[in-house]
Amino acid sequence: MTEPVLFNVEGAIATVVINRPGQRNALDAATKTLLLERLGQAARSDSIRAVVLTGAGSAFCVGQDLGEHAQALAADPATAFDTVDEDYNPLITLLTTMPKPVVAAVNGTCVGAGLGLALACDLRVISSAAKFGTAFAGIGLTCDSGLSVTLVRAVGQARAAQLMLLGSVFTAEEAVGWGISGIIADPADTVEAAIELAVGLAAGPTRAFAETKALLLAASSATLAEALAAESAAQHRLGLTSDHQDAVTAFLRKEKPTFSGA
Repeated sequence: MTEPVLFNVEGAIATVVINRPGQRNALDAATKTLLLERLGQAARSDSIRAVVLTGAGSAFCVGQDLGEHAQALAADPATAFDTVDEDYNPLITLLTTMPKPVVAAVNGTCVGAGLGLALACDLRVISSAAKFGTAFAGIGLTCDSGLSVTLVRAVGQARAAQLMLLGSVFTAEEAVGWGISGIIADPADTVEAAIELAVGLAAGPTRAFAETKALLLAASSATLAEALAAESAAQHRLGLTSDHQDAVTAFLRKEKPTFSGA
């Protein structure tokens, strides 16, 4: 039986694939559990320095498996949304706090919690054929998977309200124009382009990337004084790394720096 999440490591790059193409990569319980496990594996590995998240087939991810959700509602509506705390919140937290870059290869339809996953990644390479949507209002729900924060950060509050309240479907070109991504690719090349981007990131200063992710994550709730203090502390930590010290030496010698992640 094919696993619902595939995991492949090549060099310093881990590729994580949501693998339910017949269901457009809808997230059932088994998929969410294994996705969290595989992403955690990538996060913990010192040899993995960048991660690509994508979907099999023609969709990136269409969010929650509504067939399974209907069964949960029928069994007990009071517990049907336990998956938000047990699955979705840990997934979004892991992606946003992972101390290495994560690139979403948005190879196709990306809606609901799928959009939440994509926006929790640090960078997105988008297929020109991809379609996006929030989808929650259409089934009488509000958003989850971090979209009340990540979508607002990406497109602004007014447009985020429009997309959430009206449930508007939007295109790859609109996603790029609104700030969700600066990278668009041909459908057949989306995953390859994301891996190529990840390879470049993996060759970079991993600890500096981790500090940058942490600063950006805290920025929306931090005061200026708190942000300045956090930046100062991060720079002091990075000043002790071999990556920084060796890169300064390389710069003075007019050489290209080589980063080890140390």
